[in-house]
Amino acid sequence: MTETVDELDPEVTPLHLRKALGRFASGVTIVTTAECEDEDSVHGMTANAFTSVSLDPPLVLVSISTRAKMDTKIRETGSYGVSILAGDQEPVSLHFAGAAHEPDRVRFVWRRGVPLLEGALVHLACTVVASHPAGDHTLHVGRVEQLWYDDGHPLVFYTGSFRSLELLGRDEPWGF
Repeated sequence: MTETVDELDPEVTPLHLRKALGRFASGVTIVTTAECEDEDSVHGMTANAFTSVSLDPPLVLVSISTRAKMDTKIRETGSYGVSILAGDQEPVSLHFAGAAHEPDRVRFVWRRGVPLLEGALVHLACTVVASHPAGDHTLHVGRVEQLWYDDGHPLVFYTGSFRSLELLGRDEPWGF
C-alpha cells in the first residue's frame, strides 16, 4: 500500500528543516583554529555539523556557515581542530556558541599547532585539503594529522537540547 503525501506536511523551510534534522542525535564538537600557538589568537565555535569522510586517507569534514568568522579563519590558517566534548562540558559548548561567557572553563591543549579543548573525549588536529561551497555553508575537508581519544560519556545534542547518553552493556563494539 502506498502512502499519499498529506497536505498538512510542513513546507521545506529553513525552520522546518532545522526541526526535522534536529531529530538526528549528534555529538557536540568545538572547532578551533589559531594563527600561532598563542591563546590570544585562538578562534573557536560550537558545531555539530561534523562527520568522518574517509579512513584512508584519514579525512573529516566540518560544515561552517559562510557568515561565521570561523569560515574565514579556517581559510586563513589552513588548519582546524575538532574536540568532541564529554558529557560534563555543556558549559564549554555554550561558551563557544556565544550563549554564555565562561572563559575560566576554557583550557587548551596544543597538538601540531592546533588548539584543542582540555577534557574532551577526542582531539583531531587537521590540515585543510579541500573547501567546497555548499549553499550558505562551506564544507572544509581536513586530513587528520594527529588524534587522541579517551573513554567517557559524550555530550549529545537532540531536538535543540543537550542530553546525556547512558552507556549500557559491555564495551565490545563490532568491528573495532
